[in-house]
Amino acid sequence: MKANKTWSFDFSHSRIGFSVKHFGITQTDGLFKKYSGKIRTDKDDFSDVQVELSIETDSIETNDAQRDAHLRSPDFFEVEKFPLMIFKSTSIATVGKGMYKLSGDLTIKGLSKTISFDLEFAGIVPKDPFGNTKAGFILTGKINRKDWGITWNAALDHGGVAVSDEVKISCPIQLLMVPNE
Repeated sequence: MKANKTWSFDFSHSRIGFSVKHFGITQTDGLFKKYSGKIRTDKDDFSDVQVELSIETDSIETNDAQRDAHLRSPDFFEVEKFPLMIFKSTSIATVGKGMYKLSGDLTIKGLSKTISFDLEFAGIVPKDPFGNTKAGFILTGKINRKDWGITWNAALDHGGVAVSDEVKISCPIQLLMVPNE
C-alpha cells in the first residue's frame, strides 16, 4: 500500500454501524466499537484511496446485553475463533462528483467475499481549531449475512423470520491526516 498521505480514524466522529430488519416489521441497529485501519491516498479528492480496516467482532453493541452475547456466539460471529472482520479495498471507481464505488474483499468468519460500498466524500477541513487536517465520508451498502455463513434465524408463527438476511451498512467517517514522519 503506497501513497503519500496517510489518514487515521477520528474515533469520536466515526461509526461502524449496521441495521437488520427484526420480525420483518422494525429495524434493529448496532455498531462495532473497536476498529483500526490504514487509509492512504495521493489525491485530495480521495479518488485513489486505499483502505485496510480491521474490526474487533467482540466489540459489537446493539443496546441489549443478551442479544450482544448471542451475536458473539457461534450462531453469529463466533468471536472466540474469529476475533476480526477485515476489509481491504481493491479498487475505487468515480460515479459522480465526490461519489465513489469502493470495492474490496470483506473477510468474516474466515470467509472472504468481494463486495462494493457506496462512498460519499464530504470534503476536507484543511485546519480545524486544533491545527489538524480532517476529511469526511459516508460509506453505505448492503450485504447478505448468509454469504459469510451467518445463518441463524428463528421462524415466526406467521411465516416470517426473526432476523433479515440483508444487513445494511452505514458508516459516517471522519479521518485525521497523519503528519509525514
